[in-house]
Amino acid sequence: MQFSVMHWHPMLVHFPLALVITATACLTVSRMMSQTPTSLSLATVGTWNLALGAISALIAMASGLVAVFAVSLPPTAVDAKHSLHLHEACAVLSTLIILALAIWRAFAHRASIRPSWIFLALLLLASVVLIVTGFYGGENVFHYGLAVEGKVVS
Repeated sequence: MQFSVMHWHPMLVHFPLALVITATACLTVSRMMSQTPTSLSLATVGTWNLALGAISALIAMASGLVAVFAVSLPPTAVDAKHSLHLHEACAVLSTLIILALAIWRAFAHRASIRPSWIFLALLLLASVVLIVTGFYGGENVFHYGLAVEGKVVS
């Protein structure tokens, strides 16, 4: 069995999903609480999860873009191509937003500073786009059979 980037991408995509969604939860709860040691700890945990989520999103996106070049679709696979393009577009968009938000958070005076409501709204948007990215990735594999050995996409 050959172990290519097609095998790495599905493993790597789970890290940004888990880290960014955890960051969103921690930072949101931190903002909703009054300024207490617990809210400051949640802000710190959320900040670190967001930073690691941004790094892992870049890695997952890079592995996905490499994997796309290995997928060959017949001209008749219009629906599969459309789903693949939606997956790519959502991945790039969510990664760019997450990266921008991680940089924004990095310029906070301390990781424990609670985020603004605008920041949280953008982070929630990024999380939703990231979840949609995962949905289309699942559709590509489980519905269209992209990168599944022995399955012909039509």
